Amino acid sequence: QVRLEESGGGWVQPGGSLRLSCVASGRTRDTYAMGWFRRAPGKEREYVAAIARTGGNTNYAGSVKGRFTISRENAKNTIYLQMNDLKPEDTAVYYCAADGSIAFATSASLFDLWGQGTQVTVSS
Repeated sequence: QVRLEESGGGWVQPGGSLRLSCVASGRTRDTYAMGWFRRAPGKEREYVAAIARTGGNTNYAGSVKGRFTISRENAKNTIYLQMNDLKPEDTAVYYCAADGSIAFATSASLFDLWGQGTQVTVSS
């Protein structure tokens, strides 16, 4: 069984930064296609960013492009989401997702492993 655990969420003022981490533990494969999604209060889950198994390909939602950076350390089975210039509309529960059978994906339906989420609140 593989588990994903997110950390690094919290409260930050607009314009601030946070770095989220997601660690895959348990019976992990060598690498996974991984991504970040978020769900804001009263809204549906939305895609944020994705990174390929090798880390050579990344993709971002238009709303976060230029502000967020996804990266990975395969030796640690960990991915990160560096979030800069945070805005109140970034407030959401952020979820890490992974899949061992694909190289890269941006659609939530293609990920079969999900973490429990970490809350990010941006307000003054």
